[in-house]
Amino acid sequence: MVRKVETALVQAGRAPVKQYGFVNPPLKRGSTVLHASVAAKKAVGQRAAFEPVENYGLMGSETHFALEAAIAEIEGGTHAQVTGSGLSAITLPLLAYLNTGEHLLVPDSVYGPTRSFCDSVLKRFGVETTYYDPMINAEGLEALFRPNTKVLFTESPGSHTFEVQDIPALAEVAHRHGAKVFLDNTWGILHFAPFEKGVDVSIHALTKYPGGHSDIILGAVVVNSEEDWRWLRLGSLETGNYASPDDCWLALRGLRTLHVRLKAAEAAGLKIAQWFAARPEVARVLHPAMPSCPGHEFFKRDFTGACGLFGVVFKPEYNAEDVVRMIDALAMFGIGASWGGFESLVLPTTGTIRRSAGTGRFEGEAARFQIGLENVDDLIADLEQGLAVLRRS
Repeated sequence: MVRKVETALVQAGRAPVKQYGFVNPPLKRGSTVLHASVAAKKAVGQRAAFEPVENYGLMGSETHFALEAAIAEIEGGTHAQVTGSGLSAITLPLLAYLNTGEHLLVPDSVYGPTRSFCDSVLKRFGVETTYYDPMINAEGLEALFRPNTKVLFTESPGSHTFEVQDIPALAEVAHRHGAKVFLDNTWGILHFAPFEKGVDVSIHALTKYPGGHSDIILGAVVVNSEEDWRWLRLGSLETGNYASPDDCWLALRGLRTLHVRLKAAEAAGLKIAQWFAARPEVARVLHPAMPSCPGHEFFKRDFTGACGLFGVVFKPEYNAEDVVRMIDALAMFGIGASWGGFESLVLPTTGTIRRSAGTGRFEGEAARFQIGLENVDDLIADLEQGLAVLRRS
């Protein structure tokens, strides 16, 4: 029986009867795994390397396997590999799938550390990266493919500027050329079904909404075929990828409340985004659920909901220093780089946007807002006084 996502979040990765009735699975830490005999150790060693095996701590434990099973189920995939961070969830499959002399396509709106990895490590290893307009259509993407293009990387919505990509159309082009489609689906968790839209490898920073409390760093990579699982699992073992079992246990606990937290963040985020859209200081709001966001039509077609992260572009009369003064005046918004936790955050983003394909230009300075679980009226009151400081600049 296929379970609804709310049920899977509560029940996946749990076996209370096997755990002496305790609700949560036990936390298993360790490096060395002891065996009853040499024959028993050999028997474990003869199992395929891509199978979950408790043979040495680096290969994972029941804590890791429980989280991986849960993440795979809620993503609609067959297998998941947890990683030590969201960035390692990006770099692991890139290293596993790409070889010297091959070509990679990456959206110009991509997460900054992803771009840095492509421009440094992959470049040193002889992999060439081309950055493309995230709003490119199938015909435009077709023109960028080469005989050696092996991976189409996507990130939807885009980092900081929230462009929503036409994933099904782009995936069709990639598959016709024999390339794999990667998606950083961190923003779309629970709301975008990657494998139904043509994605081969779905990437998540579990640091964000699954953790939910800003106290773990963790990632996951999900696939939907045995072929992709072999590539991913072997790549993970060969690069020594490892995630803390303590963080895995906390992420499992965070999953149990993910649905209700995400619903609350979505409602609060949309209310505040709409409030911003009506303000005279604001030029546009970059929230995928709103028509002012690039690719909103794809959001309406492909997503079942949103999270609490969006961007705001201010009118041209306000410069970067003005926006910084407004942010510094906010009392209820922390200034921090992550998101997906219970607390509200804000970052000025205009100066941090790195582009090389001529995209991401907006009429004014921008800021990114993460809406947490505080009272929405309290947050709006804080933003009111922050905008008053902006106007006095």
